[in-house]
Amino acid sequence: MTDQRIEGAVTETGGKLQNGLGRLTGDSKLQVDSKLNEIKGKAQNAYGRVIDGLDGMVDKAPADLRDPARKGLDFARRKPLVTTGILAGAAVLLSALGRKR
Repeated sequence: MTDQRIEGAVTETGGKLQNGLGRLTGDSKLQVDSKLNEIKGKAQNAYGRVIDGLDGMVDKAPADLRDPARKGLDFARRKPLVTTGILAGAAVLLSALGRKR
């Protein structure tokens, strides 16, 4: 289990607790913040699940590709936001290349 999954679960649970406290006290700002924390936690957890899945795939990769793949996964673990930005940028570029004009 990756650190992202653990942090995501903690953040999501904290958001749920905040939401309960916000409803109990009638604090709408706390309720909004709690929803943002729940979403953030779910996103972190999802990212961690993807990293865990890719980790299993690296173990099955050909021997000559395992080391570069491990380095890429280590980068993704250390820099989740940068990795997400890189993947989003690549998706935008590929979708633009795939459009017919």
